[in-house]
Amino acid sequence: MDEAATQSLDAFLQRAPYVRFLGMRVELAGDEMTAILPFSRHLIGNPMLPALHGGAIGAFLELTALAQLAVADPGRRMPKTIDITVEYLRSGRAQDTYARAILRKVGRRVANVQVEAWQDSRAQPIAGLTGHFLMRNEG
Repeated sequence: MDEAATQSLDAFLQRAPYVRFLGMRVELAGDEMTAILPFSRHLIGNPMLPALHGGAIGAFLELTALAQLAVADPGRRMPKTIDITVEYLRSGRAQDTYARAILRKVGRRVANVQVEAWQDSRAQPIAGLTGHFLMRNEG
């Protein structure tokens, strides 16, 4: 991964206050980014199970997509979300959650991104996101 992409990702993570609220972090291995949502009690939505709040999972997925776009195109401002669809597939348990984004198409103006989140096994995702994002140039 080049220096510009790393700096762009760091800048993205610092600009988004909700990243800090969630405690989200990312790990980079070459050009592959894995987002991590460390478990924290304030992310619990259903204390009876306990299960992660759906809003926290949805926000984590959206932020993962935006972070991947920051890595892929470091010369742009933060993209704006046009629309997202979140599929909740199973309850997010009280443990760390991981996500990876796939950039299906990044055009001059719009990007199509898919994200998948899992806990124990990547083969058993807990949620997925399909989103469209408006790409904006610097300045």
